[in-house]
Amino acid sequence: MAFGSLTMVSWGIWIVLGNAASESMDPKTAAAVSYLVATLLAVGFVLVTDASLAITPRGGLLAGLAGLFAGIGFVSMYLGLATGSTTVVSTLGAMYFVVAALIGMAVLGDEVTTTRVAGLLFAGVAVVLVSH
Repeated sequence: MAFGSLTMVSWGIWIVLGNAASESMDPKTAAAVSYLVATLLAVGFVLVTDASLAITPRGGLLAGLAGLFAGIGFVSMYLGLATGSTTVVSTLGAMYFVVAALIGMAVLGDEVTTTRVAGLLFAGVAVVLVSH
């Protein structure tokens, strides 16, 4: 719960600051600077904690692919902020959980329930309401 809350607050602040950065400089450069700082923070965190430095082939591949898609999302968020409304771009970007939930149910065998389907539909309605 605490880490989820910290993520929510941090990403909310990131969007607002990213929007300001995208208006102050080229959004692609702003994304690169922001990602560089995030990378340094992540590497520093690994080095100062008791994290294992062992990288398995499967884990390395999956982490690398996760980074690839995180980077695509990161850059596209900055480009979106430079051309669109912070409210709309951030709301659409925050809907990543719908994609993860659909993959979980369609590919990973997560149970499809009426409650989950309703939640995803309500999330879609929320996007429409927030973006208008």
